[in-house]
This record gives sequence, structure tokens and C-alpha cells, in this order.
Amino acid sequence: MIYHVSASAAPGGDGSEGRPFSAIQQAADLALPGDTVLVQPGIYREWVDPKNGGTSGARITYRSAVPLGAVITGAEPVRGWKDEGDGVWSVRIPNTCFPDRHPFTTLVQGDWFMASHVAHLGDVFLDGKSMYEVLSREAVKSPVPSKASWDPEFSRYVWYTEQDPAADATRIWANFRGLDPNRENVEISVRKHGFYPSRTGVGHITLSGFKVCQAATQWAPPTAYQEGMVGPHWSKGWIIEDCEIAESKCSGISLGKYRQPENDNKWLLRKLKDGTQTERDCIMQAWREGWRKENVGSHVVRRCNIHDCGQTGIVGHLGGVFSVIEDNHIHHINNKQNLAGAEIGGIKMHAAIDVIFRRNHIHHCTRGIWLDWQAQGTRVTGNLFHDNALPFPYLMNDEALQGYGEDLFIEVSHGPTLVDDNLMLSLRSLRLATQGCAFVHNLIAGSISAVGRGVDNGSLTRSSPRYTPYHVPHSTDVAGFMTILHGDMRFVNNVFLQQEIPPFLEAAMEKLKDDPWDEGNVVNGLHVFDFCPTQEEWLREFQGYCGMGSPPKDRYYIPLPVWTSGNVYLNGAKPWGKEEAPSAPAGKYAFRLAEKDGALVLESDLGSALAGIAAKPVCTGSLEPAFEPEQPFEAPDGSPVAFDRDYLGNTRGPAPLPGPFAAWESAITVG
Repeated sequence: MIYHVSASAAPGGDGSEGRPFSAIQQAADLALPGDTVLVQPGIYREWVDPKNGGTSGARITYRSAVPLGAVITGAEPVRGWKDEGDGVWSVRIPNTCFPDRHPFTTLVQGDWFMASHVAHLGDVFLDGKSMYEVLSREAVKSPVPSKASWDPEFSRYVWYTEQDPAADATRIWANFRGLDPNRENVEISVRKHGFYPSRTGVGHITLSGFKVCQAATQWAPPTAYQEGMVGPHWSKGWIIEDCEIAESKCSGISLGKYRQPENDNKWLLRKLKDGTQTERDCIMQAWREGWRKENVGSHVVRRCNIHDCGQTGIVGHLGGVFSVIEDNHIHHINNKQNLAGAEIGGIKMHAAIDVIFRRNHIHHCTRGIWLDWQAQGTRVTGNLFHDNALPFPYLMNDEALQGYGEDLFIEVSHGPTLVDDNLMLSLRSLRLATQGCAFVHNLIAGSISAVGRGVDNGSLTRSSPRYTPYHVPHSTDVAGFMTILHGDMRFVNNVFLQQEIPPFLEAAMEKLKDDPWDEGNVVNGLHVFDFCPTQEEWLREFQGYCGMGSPPKDRYYIPLPVWTSGNVYLNGAKPWGKEEAPSAPAGKYAFRLAEKDGALVLESDLGSALAGIAAKPVCTGSLEPAFEPEQPFEAPDGSPVAFDRDYLGNTRGPAPLPGPFAAWESAITVG
């Protein structure tokens, strides 16, 4: 059955084509497996809460009749602003206008949120763009540009809120920089979701072609209920496609964890167990309560434009397993810098078991992709990363010395994590406080940091390693727990290109060199793994070992081996100290991303550096399995991977070029 919805329809429709519903929720209350909800262009100011799920053979589909013509928004327009003088306007809003939790009395908070940042869940929007919250009426009167924002000029559009208990109302003061808010498009967020089921287990839904925006979502750490503006809420088999996802306070799409009432933000609220221990507790509780492939995960997020969200474009813990995230444009995430903590990125995924991230374009985010814990069977392939960092002017201030962002961060996982055929073009490409990875045929144009550190809990005098789980291959079943030994890395047929480092950035990162989490390395190449052994050196540690009674030795706790072959180092990028005959062509090489006719073109002279360099073909069988789970670098269905196709899908020959292209031209369309 097809239910029809039109925002311009008269009330009292029956969902037929001639008498459509006026709200999507009316159809969402009725739709059953096999049904389609067809939504005409218009503004839908509602939280769509699907009551029923489909089945694997009969999905429920919600489709915008015109791509991006149907807009689901968590915001409401505000009129009646009063001119207070000095550019400041005020408005009083009855608290009855907030149907969910109150976003202007509820603060952003949760595990791993930086509590020094004070922010309400609500936002004030000018022409769909969120303004900046300040902490006093005086600050509204005299707004100061944010040093941390990517858009310092717009950061002077500010607002402040207080409660008026006598009137049971919310007061907002705002500075519109000379604009009259009664003539402009001014809105406030009032709802916490856009398209999101209120209960778990509502699976096999397709959301296609909508714009969803302006929801007052809460911070989404892995040790709490992870809500989003859009998401399946702990169910199976959703498809989110061809949508625009924008201006969520925290996370745009959540593929994350359900609520565990007795284990929700426990680290924040009680502080008696370390955060890592509460994380382990969450995982094991979820497993006892049905965290299985049959019940959750296997989602698809494809061809979406995800931007201007405060915490993440896509977030997930446990609930995103076995999913595919492909062909998305994810950009300008956390650019306001009004939220801070350890859960921020274009994509932040815990337990990305057998998840494939492919052909995404991720740029201008504080961090591109962050894979935290249990990136087992995970593949990051054919993605374009660039300009993922804190804004450079901010980096000139000491307050920014928490690192500076990167394209891909993999943390405390045992793998196997496969990273192949990516363009990683930011000044820092990788942060690797982890093990069990294989990097194959990438262009790595930024440095690698946090190698050999960042895996302990930061205890002052006691040992505090983070023991994280690894799984039975292609399953959520936990096979064991282990700390990170470092190493267990494979780098094959990559191109490492040293970029020019701005002097202020080099000076700032020098101050981090002894930091236990991130040393701020700015020199590209595999020299950061010089402390790791070759496989032969590592195996010698076990020669003569005859079990119980042997002399004590550190053999089980030393770093694991590194394997390298076919890599090329340019512009002074430094190879691994034990790499045999690394290729390092002389000369100075550069690249540039240019936009031409709506496409991104990589212009470079790297082809001349690679001319005549032939590498050996790579496949699952030529890569040592990840050490701890004893699992090969294979596809989610257990089949082997052959790296015989390049970034563009072209076939590689028997003597492939290093890097992501089978043939390197001076100008290559990459996005």
C-alpha cells in the first residue's frame, strides 16, 4: 500500500493520493511491511516516530517524492522579537512549546564530554544556520569572534537564554548583527529527533531522499544511550539513502547503543569505575541482552550529504555492526568548536565489526573517521580525506594543544582493520594507538602519530593498561580481552608524501613530544615504528622456550612485528628503520585539489616520481593475519580480498604502481 503525505493538504485526509495526510506521523502510525510512504515537498515540523518495522523481504519505505524536497525539521519559527537596543533582541517563549525534553534547560553532557564547555541542547537558527550560545546577556551585547570556530565572522551572531519561572517561559536574547529577526527566517530547535523510533527493534526501514535537520540531540558516548537526529535505535537492516542530514546539536545519524538504565553515563555520574571498565561492562551487558547479528546492525548509509553537526556526522557503538557506509559526503563537523570531548569526528564508531566504509568524501571535520575499540573485520577503502583538522588560527594558541586532528584515528583495537586505496591528504593522515592493521595502496600525505602510546588510562603511578575485547571472526561473540602491545602492522605499496608544515604548527606540536596520548609528530613515514621488531626478531624471542620453568622473559609483552614492502617515500618522508631497500625518489613533489565543473580533481606531479617503480600484487594470502584474533584480512563473508582494483575501479596489472591509482596522470578526477 502507498500512503500519501503533503504538507499543504487539508486536515482529515485518509492517506490516499486524492486526500493525503498532512503529517508524516499519520502514515508512520499505520505503515506495515511492504508499504511505502510517499511524501510531497514541504516543511514537516515533526518528530517522525515509526511505529512498525518491515521485514527483510518486505521493507517499509519512506520516500521524498522530490529528492530533498521533503524537509523534516526539529525547529519552529519564532516571531515577536523585541528590540532591546545595542543590536540585541529578546523573545519570551511559553514552555508549552517544547513537546519533548526542554532543550533550553537541558545541558549537553555525558561520558567523555569536556565539562568546561557549557552548552544547552537548544539552538537558535538564522536562515537554517545555528548561531553561537554565550553565557551572559553582556556577551550578547558585545560579541567577540570565536578563536576556535572555522567561521569566526558568523560566530558573532550569538544568543543567551534564561528561564522565567513566573511566566513558565524561556527568555532568549540574541544579537542578529543589524538584522531584524521579525523579518528574517529565525527558528529555534524544539524536538530531540527528526526520524527516529522511540522504541528498539523497529527494523528494515528505508529513508530515502529527505532533508532532516535542526534537532536538539544529546551527547552520544559509547557508555550511554546514543541518540541521533536520524537512526534505527537498536534495530536491524535500515537503509538511509540520498538524504541531507544537517545541524544536529550533537549527532546526525546514530547507529548506536540502546539505553542500559543502570549502566548509562556511569563514569560521569559515579566516578567509581574507570571509563574503560564501564565500557567493558556495557559491551558484555549488551551481549547478554541480545547483541547478535540476527537482532541488530546490518544497516546501509549511502549517498547522504551530512554536515554541520556538533559532535558527529555518524555515531555508533555496538548497533552499527555489519553495516556499509558508502558514497557519503561528510563535512564541516564540529566546526563551531562549541562542543569538545573524546567522541568527535565525521564518523565516530565503536565496535565497527565487519563494517565497510567506502568511497566517502570526508573533509573539514575536526577528525575524519575515528574507529575506537573492536575495529575487527573493518575495511576503510576508496575514501577521499582532506582538510581534517582544527582551524589553523586556533592552533597558534596553547589552548589547542590536544593534537590537531587527522583523517583516520584507530584506537585500542586488535584488528584486523584493513585500510586500502584511500587518498589521505590532511597534514596528519593517521593516529594509530592500536595494532592489527594493514595499509595497502594508499596515498598518505600526512604524518602518523600516537604510535607506541595512547593505550593506557593515565594513572599517575600505577599500571593502567586498557584491556579491550576481540571477537570470534564475523561475530559479536567475545573471544577474549587483551591490552595493546603495539606493532602488528602491515604497510604495503603505499606512497608517503611529506607536505610543508607551517612553522607555527611545527612549534605547537613540538610542545607535545612527551605527551602520553599524542606526541604531535609532523614528519611523515613509518619511522614512528622503529621500536617494533621484524617478524624474525620477534620469533627469536621464543626460541628455546620450553614452557613452565623457563627463565622469566618479556616475550609476551614486547611490541609485535611490522611488515613493510613496496612503499615509496617522497619529499623527505622517512621509512621504517628496518625496511629493506625503500624507494625514495629524489626531487620535490606536490599535489593540489581543484574543483572543475563540479568535480574534484587531484593535480600533481607524483606520476613522475613513481615512473618505473613496480610493486608486487597484494591479497589476503600475502598479509599476515591479525595477531590477537588470529583472523585474516578478509571480507565480511570470509572470502579473500584481492587488491586488483584501484581507487577509480580500474584494474591493476601484475606489477602494480604503489599508491591508489593503477595509472597516475597529472590530473585525476577523484570526487
